[in-house]
Amino acid sequence: MATRMPASSRPHNGEDDGPVLSTRALNRALLARQLLLRRHRLGVVDAVTRLVGLQAQAPNPPYIGLWTRLEGLAIEDVAGAIGDRSLTRIAVMRSTVHLVTAQDCRTLRPLTQPALDRDLWVGSGSGKAVDGVVDPAELAAAARAALADTALTTAELGEALRQRWPDVAARHLAYAARTLLPLVQVPPRGIWGVGGRTRYATAESWLGEPLVAEPSLDEMVLRYLAAYGPATVKDVQTWSGLTRLRPVLDALRDRLRTFRDGAGNELFDVPGAPLPDPGQSVPVRFLPEFDNILLSHADRSRIISDEDRRRIFTRNGIVRATFLVDGFVRGMWALDRDRDGAVLRIEPFAPLGAADRAALTEEGARLLAFAAADAGVHDIRFAPPGG
Repeated sequence: MATRMPASSRPHNGEDDGPVLSTRALNRALLARQLLLRRHRLGVVDAVTRLVGLQAQAPNPPYIGLWTRLEGLAIEDVAGAIGDRSLTRIAVMRSTVHLVTAQDCRTLRPLTQPALDRDLWVGSGSGKAVDGVVDPAELAAAARAALADTALTTAELGEALRQRWPDVAARHLAYAARTLLPLVQVPPRGIWGVGGRTRYATAESWLGEPLVAEPSLDEMVLRYLAAYGPATVKDVQTWSGLTRLRPVLDALRDRLRTFRDGAGNELFDVPGAPLPDPGQSVPVRFLPEFDNILLSHADRSRIISDEDRRRIFTRNGIVRATFLVDGFVRGMWALDRDRDGAVLRIEPFAPLGAADRAALTEEGARLLAFAAADAGVHDIRFAPPGG
């Protein structure tokens, strides 16, 4: 798809401020960069690289996230890449577990470590429990020693550390260790359909290579813009969990193009990245829980309204699975399994037109074929709008 300026762009308060991008223009740009305008023929490692990881605190959402973006994806494609260590699960952006490539594990973790440290010591119950009682360097060294020969569950790691600090709860010690050290979640965690407790190993031992000593923050920001932009400084900070990134963007100006949104906020972007026509038609899409497209901007109006955002973000931190109609979140979905089969329940926020309902039914059948291939019976049920 050729890159061209959206038809809705216009000058804003002087020629140096850059053209204005409407909400629909930003929506189409985001969909294009997130591989959602059409399914792509990409390998899973290449796709995860392009997306700069997928949020993955639950095992299955990254599979659905890749299925909705890639042509012909099989569950085994993702599971195999986790098994051979091409992909791994580790806390990085937003101090949250992501599925990332081995290379990105080695570069993104040291770049996001300041945010992880901040989240541990500021407001964390575990941080409060160990602060002033446990020396962070000593804790990290003790955890690394405990993990030297084997992967450990959270409970096992915590109990091993309690041998040194018996007055601190094991869960607090384990959480602090996971924050201070680059610990990956090893298989079978993350393998579709396989249960079991989370087990940790150090990233260095699991990947057989050290973390990158001096990774480039500039490169991380440029990759974010390619995958999510155009974006404000606050957007970059929301995605990464890092703060004080204005000087980084300012230093990159000569390598970037700039726009404005409808509120006059400055948007940064990488040259050559897609800016489709805002009027371009787009297919319906099912997104998994925690999909990055809903979590990676301070202003998320380019993909979901504030009212609908409150519907899908729960108080206990769950981000529900959603579907897109005309590129915007228009409802939620859930897949229920029982002995008789699998039911895809679709809950629209407002009445759907006949064409959109038919498109969701067709795409829902594909989702069931992927996520519930072993079910004897498939069914799709629509809830009343706004229920």
